[in-house]
Amino acid sequence: MAEKDTQTTEETKEQSKNIITVSDAGPCKKKVEIEIPAEVIHEKLDEKYKELRRDAVLPGFRKGRAPIRLLEKRFGTDITKQVKLELMATASEEAIKDNKIDSLRDPDIDHEKIELPEDGPLKFEFEVEVRPEFELPELEGIAIEKPTIEVTDDRVDEELAALQKRAGIWAPKEDSPTAVNDQIIADVVLVTEGSADHDKRENTEITIRENGFVAGIPVDGLGKLLTGAKHGDEKKTTVDVPATFYNEQYRGKKVDITIEVKEIKQMEPAEIDEDFLKRFDVDHVDELKDSIREQISQQAERQARTAMSEQVYSYLKDNTTLELPEAVVAEQSLSLLQRQYSNMLMQGMAKEQIDEQMDQLRASSEEQAAEQLKLYFVMDKLADKFEVEVGEEEINGHIAYVAAMRGRRPEKMREELARDGSLTQFALQIREEKCIEKILEKATVTEVDAVKPAAAKKTAKKKPAAKKKTSTAKDDTADTEESETAKSRKKTSTKRSPKTAAKKKD
Repeated sequence: MAEKDTQTTEETKEQSKNIITVSDAGPCKKKVEIEIPAEVIHEKLDEKYKELRRDAVLPGFRKGRAPIRLLEKRFGTDITKQVKLELMATASEEAIKDNKIDSLRDPDIDHEKIELPEDGPLKFEFEVEVRPEFELPELEGIAIEKPTIEVTDDRVDEELAALQKRAGIWAPKEDSPTAVNDQIIADVVLVTEGSADHDKRENTEITIRENGFVAGIPVDGLGKLLTGAKHGDEKKTTVDVPATFYNEQYRGKKVDITIEVKEIKQMEPAEIDEDFLKRFDVDHVDELKDSIREQISQQAERQARTAMSEQVYSYLKDNTTLELPEAVVAEQSLSLLQRQYSNMLMQGMAKEQIDEQMDQLRASSEEQAAEQLKLYFVMDKLADKFEVEVGEEEINGHIAYVAAMRGRRPEKMREELARDGSLTQFALQIREEKCIEKILEKATVTEVDAVKPAAAKKTAKKKPAAKKKTSTAKDDTADTEESETAKSRKKTSTKRSPKTAAKKKD
């Protein structure tokens, strides 16, 4: 008899299980259909009413004595809604977990459109984005070229001129039209497709570049539009904003832009005088040049390392096939921007450079956004393959390194990274660099001459014939402190002024 009761209980439990159906709904997307049996619904309702009856106090009834019918009449709507939400949440979570669905985010379910039935099962469905399934390419013996860069006097003079510009000031440009690299102060009016409102921005700073930004919106041909403009001129253009633009207000829309020039400025570089030299803790310009030469040499090694990493990225990108839905590309844009911000922090770039690069990154085309997302998934899978993890000590060590480069206190920088949400991305970047290190350890490295690091950036190929001096990456780069790998995937310049970081204080 006991065996029969046990069998009946097991059969009842089996009948009460949710019915789950999972199917493909497109690239990186799964459709999940769930049916919750009526028995489960009734058990949940009974449980809720028992809890309510135990605690409810109604006029004319002692605590715990109110009739269920009265409770249903008074609280039925709230109880039904609560039961529906709890059942759906639990069922969705279990369906994703039990079917090992590697979702990118929580399922988007419109609960208001789903009613809890009086009789029969509760049926609902949802779609969820999942990580793409793909195979990694061969990772051993990748051919890598390491560029060697000569530090010339001309290079030192160029960097010194750049330091003068950074220390310079924007001065009014009198009786002369605008030119490339000038700055204008303008009133800007933005009219977005489908909107009746005009967004007016007064006294907006605009730097004139071939492809620049107006009120945060990318404008191709901005230099051509504004070059030659004079005080009081009005310039107009229409921009097709990319579908992956970070600001949803303008994403994928046409924007009419009107620019009224109010003031024109030009950069006046700082003079090399005593005050200028004091900024870098030197007494003579030759000392400053020696310092610059040393900085460029260190930078050249980092750039060579970056060039090698870029070749690994190109190899991974060109030899990995995976599909990405457009919705995922758009929704991951903000996360990718945060990653790029973390990359540039790790490179020790100045705030002005970071702001400029972030503006360019925000204007990434759909193709660029998809490429970045593809690399993100590839690197994530590599980290799993290599069992790469990042500990707190490593994170703190990298933060201390970057903080020292920028003349900041490590604890202050960590607080800022945590506050703006970049700390997690900072850790992911460290993990990514460790994956690249493991690939380079087994790569075939060939040294090549290059005037600029960019000249050596080529797509890596699998095991070609070696040329010139060949070695393993591990031998060449064992003492490198920082690999500066991802580098925004956009060949970002890493020029920095020598000793300026030490002069900045919080």
